[in-house]
Amino acid sequence: MNPPRQTNQAFFTSALEIYFSRSLAFALLTLALLHLLLTGAMPWTSTPQYSPQQPNPYAKPTVLISSTYHAILTFYSYMRYTQSGLSGFVLGIIGSASMAAMGLWCILFADDKGHISRRTGKDKRVSGFPFKNVDADAARGGKKGL
Repeated sequence: MNPPRQTNQAFFTSALEIYFSRSLAFALLTLALLHLLLTGAMPWTSTPQYSPQQPNPYAKPTVLISSTYHAILTFYSYMRYTQSGLSGFVLGIIGSASMAAMGLWCILFADDKGHISRRTGKDKRVSGFPFKNVDADAARGGKKGL
C-alpha cells in the first residue's frame, strides 16, 4: 500500500475528464429524480393517483435497486479508502452506508398492510407514549391495561 505522493507539478484536467465527470453528475441527478418519482415521494401530477389503500407499485422495486446501489458504492468506497487513504472516501462510506441501511429498513418494515385491523379498519401500531391515545382508549371501551 503506497501513500499518495506529493508532487510540485500542477495537474490539469483534460476536456474528456471534465465531460465524463459532468455526464456522471447529470446521470446521478436524473436517477435521483426518477427515484423520487417512482417511490411516490414526489407526485407526478397535482392530484395524487394512488390512494393509501392502493400503494405505489413501483415503490419497493425502486427502493431495492437504490439500496443495492448504495451498498455496492459503500463497498467500492471502502476499497478505494484502504488503497489510497484519502479521508474523502470516509464521507462517501458514511453517506452510502446510511442510505443503504435506510433502504433496507424501508424494505423490511415499511409495509402498509402489516397492522390494519380487519374488524375496525384502524391501525394497530398505536401507543400511548408520551401522549394519551384517545382512539386506542375508545376502541378498548375505556378499560385500562396493566
